[in-house]
Amino acid sequence: MSTATLTPTPRTSTVPRAAEVSRKPLPLLRHSLALAKRSLIKTWRTPEALIDVTLQPAIFLVIFVYIFGGAVAGSTASYLQFLLPGILAQTIATGAIAIGVNLNTDLEKGIFDRFRSLPVPRSAPLVGAVLGDVVRYVIVTVVTLLIGSLMGFRLEGSVLAAVAACLLAIVFALSLSWVSVFVGMKARTSGAVQGIMFLLIMPLSFASTTFVPGGTLPGWMQGFVKVNPLTHLVDSMRALFMGQPVGMHVWWTLAWCVGLVAVFMPLAMRAYRKKV
Repeated sequence: MSTATLTPTPRTSTVPRAAEVSRKPLPLLRHSLALAKRSLIKTWRTPEALIDVTLQPAIFLVIFVYIFGGAVAGSTASYLQFLLPGILAQTIATGAIAIGVNLNTDLEKGIFDRFRSLPVPRSAPLVGAVLGDVVRYVIVTVVTLLIGSLMGFRLEGSVLAAVAACLLAIVFALSLSWVSVFVGMKARTSGAVQGIMFLLIMPLSFASTTFVPGGTLPGWMQGFVKVNPLTHLVDSMRALFMGQPVGMHVWWTLAWCVGLVAVFMPLAMRAYRKKV
């Protein structure tokens, strides 16, 4: 009786692609950057979405400086020096509203269902959206400083200090974005996201040192003004732009950044997982 020699058949790998992706270095960072690029392409194709970070700071500067400057500070020139850091902080804070609106719209359109079917970390779409907003914050910073320079604003501190002030504003905006992301995950419509975020941002903007010195505000309001994160951000930027001592304002701003991310990033991730 003859015996047949059996040749073992090579086994094909059955490892799913998702597992292969997970073994690659820093998958969350890579996929988040890829999705951030998607957000940038989307913004590039709809430039009208940048109105809030291009025209808004210019309009606010012109209105407040030339209408209220003489009454508040005695001259438009001195009020411009005081106001510009506040306008930049306010605009960069309101710019964070857009990310929550956009993410809520994507949820309504079912785009996140497609993300769920892809071999990417579950948190990558949210992290990518936040990273993609860096360009918006850089644009509003450049536009505000450019318009302010044309109106007569002058830096009295060093260039390095001015760069530090701009970076501080961008870091704060990225941290505040997680509040908007959380609201975008919880609200039922994009209109509701916009309304809720405006209700949060407007009191922070006006009950602060954005437009007037804190000492001129009513006594019952000054307690809130002193702990308001926008107050610390505005006073930090104002001191860095003007070459003045920053005191503890920078550290309080950074503490607020850490706190916002520590609280609202996990909440946003949890709400996102429940949604998808």
